[in-house]
Amino acid sequence: MQNLYKTNTAAFIAMSFLVLFSACTPKEKPVDSRPNILFIMSDDHAYQAISAYSDHLIQTPNIDRLANEGILFKNACVTNSICAPSRATILTGKHTHINGKIDNLSAFDTTQVTFPQLFQEAGYQTAMFGKLHFGNNPKGVDDFMILPGQGDYLNPDFITPRGDTTIMGYVTDIITDLTLNWLKEKRNPEKPFLMMYLHKAPHRNWWPRGDKFQKYSKMTFPEPETLFDDYKNRGTAAKTAEMNILKHMKYNSDSKVRHETTDRMGEVLPVVPGNQTWGYKTYARMTDKQKAEYDNVLDSISDYFETNWPTMTDEEKISWKYQRYMQDYLACIESVDENVGRVLDYLDESGLAENTMVIYTSDQGFYLGEHGWFDKRFIYDESFKTPLLIRWPNKITPGTTNEEMVQNLDFAQTFLEAAYINAPGDMQGESLMPLLTGGDSLWTRDAVYYHFYEYPSVHMVKRHYGIVTKEFKLVHFYYDVDEWELYDRLKDPKEMKNVINDPAYTDQVADLKARLARLRLKYKDSQELDKKFVKLAEDRQVKK
Repeated sequence: MQNLYKTNTAAFIAMSFLVLFSACTPKEKPVDSRPNILFIMSDDHAYQAISAYSDHLIQTPNIDRLANEGILFKNACVTNSICAPSRATILTGKHTHINGKIDNLSAFDTTQVTFPQLFQEAGYQTAMFGKLHFGNNPKGVDDFMILPGQGDYLNPDFITPRGDTTIMGYVTDIITDLTLNWLKEKRNPEKPFLMMYLHKAPHRNWWPRGDKFQKYSKMTFPEPETLFDDYKNRGTAAKTAEMNILKHMKYNSDSKVRHETTDRMGEVLPVVPGNQTWGYKTYARMTDKQKAEYDNVLDSISDYFETNWPTMTDEEKISWKYQRYMQDYLACIESVDENVGRVLDYLDESGLAENTMVIYTSDQGFYLGEHGWFDKRFIYDESFKTPLLIRWPNKITPGTTNEEMVQNLDFAQTFLEAAYINAPGDMQGESLMPLLTGGDSLWTRDAVYYHFYEYPSVHMVKRHYGIVTKEFKLVHFYYDVDEWELYDRLKDPKEMKNVINDPAYTDQVADLKARLARLRLKYKDSQELDKKFVKLAEDRQVKK
C-alpha cells in the first residue's frame, strides 16, 4: 500500500507540473509553488520541557503553536542519542553505521549525499544558520554561518563562506537574527527555500542570557519521581553510567559555583571526574558589561554553596544540584521559545507561512533528573524520544496528535517528498507524508531500531542496540557485558523494572529477538560491524 501511495503521488506530481508549465505562454515564467521548508532544531531539548507535551516545568507558547496549528508526534525518537550522529542521520536519512558518524569522534563519510544537496540541485535556495557540530563547509547550502563544534553561548565565533567571524551577544538571539536577516534580505522570492535554523541551546553547560539567568535563579521546579533512583531491577549499564546529578554534575561548569569558592572549600568536596572549570570559559568570553548581568547571581550561588553544602545530606545535595540544573536549562529554553516566536511571527507577517512547512525538533531527548540523571545516550525514553512538531497549512489538520513510531531517520525523505524531489533509493527512513496528510492507514512500520556506540567514553554509557515498539523495548548491552533488558512500555512507562527473566514475558522475548535480528538485517547492521567499530575505538584509545 505504501509503495502504491508513493507511486500514485509521483504520478500526480508529474501531471501537476506538466499542466502548470503547459499553461504558461512562452513569455510567462511559471510560478514555483513548491513549499518552503523551515527546519528548526535545538540541541538536547527534552520533550518534557515543551508545554505541548507537558507543562509541569515550563511554558513554551511559541513552540506550542506548531502543535496547535499542526501535528505533534508523541513517539518520535532517534536512532543514536548523541549530537553529531543524530545530525548525520537527519542529513543522510541513514543509520550511523552507514553514514560513518557512529559517535562524536568518528569521521562522517563525506561521499554521502545529504538532503540539502538534493534540494539545491532541484532549484531550492538553501541556507543554514547555527549549530551543525561537524564539518566546516556544509554540502548543498548556498549560504551559511555555523558555530565551530559546540560553539559558545556568549559572543560566539562563526564559520562562514567568507571566513570566520565573531558576533557579540547571546547565541540564541544571534542565530535568530541571522535567520531573519536572510529571510528578509537574501531570500530570492522567485524560488522556494530550505532554511536550517539550528540552535545551540539548551546544550550543556546551560548559560542562559543574563536577564533569564536572573529570573530563573529565583524559581523552584518539581522533582521527577525517579530523581533518587537506586537502579534496582535494572542491569549493569544503568548502575555504572556516569550521568548522576550528585556524583557527576560539576560544581563549577554545571552548577555555576565560582571556582575560587570550590578552591577554598578544598577537601570538603568529593571529587567529580573531569575538568571542573571548562564551563567558565563562557564567562571568560564576556565583556565587563555582560559579566555585570551575571555576577550578583553567581555570587549568591557561590555564597549559598559554601555556607550550606558541607552540612547537607546527599538527598539535599541532589535536590540543590537539580534546582540549579533546571534553573539554567529552562532559562535557555525560554530564549529558544521566544526566538522561535520571532521567526513564526515574521512568516505570518510576510505571508510566507501559508506555503511553508515548519518543523521543530531536537537532535535527541535529554534527562531532566529522571533516574537521577542528566545527559542522554541511553535507549531509555527520556533520551531516546525527541520532540517533533510540524505545521503545514492546508496540508496538516491543526491540533493533530500522532503516536506512530517515527524517527529522525525519516526526516530527509519526508522533506524531499513534500518538495516533489525523488529520494535516493539507499535512504533508510520512511516518508511521514501519509501521517501528515491523513493517510495513516498507509503507515506500516511497527518497530524502530536503535544503536549507541560511544563507549568507553564520557558518561560511560555502555554500547547497546535494541528494538522498540509501542508496547515493548528490548535492549542488548554488549562489549564488556552481555546483558539483555526488556521493558513493558505500557505497564512500566518509567522503565523501572527489567522483565527479561520474567516467565510471563517468555514469548515476547523470543518474538522481539527474532524481530530485532530482522531489523539488523534490514538496516545492514551486524555483529561484524559491531566488532569493527569496537576495534576502531580501541585503536583510537591506543593512539592517545
